[in-house]
Amino acid sequence: MTPDRAAAPPAGGDPLEELGLDRLRTRTSAKWRAYPPDVLPLWVAEMDVSLAPPVRDALLAAVRDGDTGYPHGTGYFQALADFARDRWGWGGVSVDRCAFAADVMVGAIEALRLVTQPGDAVVINPPVYPPFYAFLEHAGLRVAQAPLGPDGRLDLDIIATVFRDIRPAAYLLCSPHNPTGTVHTAAELEALAALAGRFGVRVVADEAHAPLVLPGSRFVPYLSVPGGQDALAVFSAAKGWNLPGLKAAVIVAGTDAAATLARLSEIVSHGPSHLGVLAHTVALTEGRDWLDRLLIGLDRKRALLGQLLAEHLPAVRYRPPEASYLAWLDCRGLGLGEEEPVVPGEVTSTAGAAGFFLAAARVGLSAGPAFGAPGAGHVRLNFATSAQILGEAIRRMAAAVADR
Repeated sequence: MTPDRAAAPPAGGDPLEELGLDRLRTRTSAKWRAYPPDVLPLWVAEMDVSLAPPVRDALLAAVRDGDTGYPHGTGYFQALADFARDRWGWGGVSVDRCAFAADVMVGAIEALRLVTQPGDAVVINPPVYPPFYAFLEHAGLRVAQAPLGPDGRLDLDIIATVFRDIRPAAYLLCSPHNPTGTVHTAAELEALAALAGRFGVRVVADEAHAPLVLPGSRFVPYLSVPGGQDALAVFSAAKGWNLPGLKAAVIVAGTDAAATLARLSEIVSHGPSHLGVLAHTVALTEGRDWLDRLLIGLDRKRALLGQLLAEHLPAVRYRPPEASYLAWLDCRGLGLGEEEPVVPGEVTSTAGAAGFFLAAARVGLSAGPAFGAPGAGHVRLNFATSAQILGEAIRRMAAAVADR
């Protein structure tokens, strides 16, 4: 497979250094309005960037021309197929095995509905994206947990035990993994597919962060590995190009899962808007140079975060993520006391270390316990911001720890 970024550095600056704090505070999205103005928000998965110019221009032209009707055609599917072939060396996205969904999480749940019955168990790998818990419960499915190993990677022995003892109907894979930033290897995914085939477990892969694999790692689509043919995967340009407010995702069926996807209700395809489909399509086709610049900037920010923590908060353990812009920080060495009880899936929870840093440092982080029991004593920090904001946040956190 080809690398996830271009070999030569693209022309242009770092998208993460283009916006100052004053301008960011004019935004009305969740990241910038959930907390009071004195809080530096480094929690939810929104990036502090402007739109990629091709996406911005396409949206402005559509609004100017009144092109705001219903979505039509398969251009988004073809754009994803071309992107997957060019970036990941995988030609497995076929337009006739694709379907629309409003976003990745909705697409994942609707895919799970196709391979489960109410009351069935679905395996997840905590610590994991908090909505997994709430969406599965809402769909009438039971959560079966197979925690990641101490190294933040899939623990295949635990997965095999859960498959054997619980006999789940499905497995909801987060790939790349949120919040750890782990990029599952081809060998890991092949072993997982073999276990799923052995125990009759259908896999649905949430691959929302796939465009954001950072230098030094390589993304492997689950549907591309031997044994993944009967699985379903869900993609979107939302994370890579900061488009969560322009909802549009694609469910892709493996070569042996076309009949499964054909049972998807037509209602699901009504989720994306025309502007959402337009934005995601243009991002995948014309926004690649911008993405390359972003990945270089994120690579620098993950290194800067390591330097800042080593200097100001050396007791915090940090394993640089292989993908995305989410850092999973182990704060248990800070001696902040016991975690407050929290229900997994409460995305806006401020329990434990997150609560301390919000109250004492005025930095908004995601609470580790919301990602499941292994998240106790942890926080998730979004480093997709400027060096100035990131540095200020870490210095505030360090001062709060020193003054407690």
